Amino acid sequence: MTKKLIYVVALLGLLTNFVALGDDAVTMTITFVDNGVVTYNMADVDSIREVGGSLGTGVGMKIYLKATPGSGVTRASTDYLYSQIVSIETTGGGDLNVNRNSLSSYYNSAKYMYNLEWPHIKESSSNTWVVKSTTAKGVTFSLEWDNSKIANRYTCYQLHSGNNYKGDGVSRKDKFYEDTELPSSTRSKDSDFGVSSTGYTRGHLCPSGDRVATQEQNNQTFVLSNMQPQWELHNNGLWNNLEQKVKSWSTSGLCDTLYVVKAATIDNVTLNGTTSSGVYDFKCNNRLPVPKYFYMAILAYNKSSGTYHAIGLWTVHENVSVSNNKYGDYAISIDELERRTGMDFFCNLPDAIEDVVEESTDLSYWGLTTSN
Repeated sequence: MTKKLIYVVALLGLLTNFVALGDDAVTMTITFVDNGVVTYNMADVDSIREVGGSLGTGVGMKIYLKATPGSGVTRASTDYLYSQIVSIETTGGGDLNVNRNSLSSYYNSAKYMYNLEWPHIKESSSNTWVVKSTTAKGVTFSLEWDNSKIANRYTCYQLHSGNNYKGDGVSRKDKFYEDTELPSSTRSKDSDFGVSSTGYTRGHLCPSGDRVATQEQNNQTFVLSNMQPQWELHNNGLWNNLEQKVKSWSTSGLCDTLYVVKAATIDNVTLNGTTSSGVYDFKCNNRLPVPKYFYMAILAYNKSSGTYHAIGLWTVHENVSVSNNKYGDYAISIDELERRTGMDFFCNLPDAIEDVVEESTDLSYWGLTTSN
């Protein structure tokens, strides 16, 4: 028998929001935070549906059982809260996603890491995973922090109709603050950036402008773990322009949901077959690494067609003004972005979908042009 973990959202991509279990799955076992366990024979299960949104951001899941044989009477459904679930495992069935994040290994550190926006985590005791959320809107963004380097590895989040509108009275407060969810010795501090003396800005990864539905959400974007040292001309120039383009994709009707990863290089990068450091040989205020490149990985989901599209955006981090608005010049495939960074993006997609969407870049879908 094959034993596999089921990530309800990661295996979906289905209009019906049913969990994909595999035709030959035999049992499904749900383990709860109180150590309780329930096991279903899959032959008795009619379907499994999401309740109130996606796994981790919604309320829970509902399991429907088939009618009792010979009676024609459907048995009662059962609801389970995601907040009470530790793991969901099945026996039998083919494994639809071999490179997904491990739900059980780091569940207490990052309860939402099976959401589609999460890259594959770097399974290291040096790293910390943080999820910022609000009661009103759920997850604001998630991030992985490298304590050994005192640096953000990436910030990831979703944009959809439920969170990309402007709330009444929401405004940018510019109140930056330390992330107390990180160890005090390895978290970034406002003094590290030394904005007036170093020439670097506190460069948002999840931008303030992408979280304006509530004031609480907007305030959370100013946590320093969501920042990278970034030169002013890059931050408020090319990077800001690309951020505005991404924001426009979430409001133009292009798709129902954008899954967004924004990051800068803190490890080695490989360009044209040559590997070199992804950071400069100097540090911001002698403490924070200064990235050589900033990049984005974007996944779009269209509910009406059940299809996905993906694109990578890559920029060189320099203290220069860039006037090029042909944003297709910065576009690369997710496969190429993975080769450059060593990261594994959108690993929670079923492999068959991931392989297709990551290998090419359809500029026409994104409405991008190049200078060539």
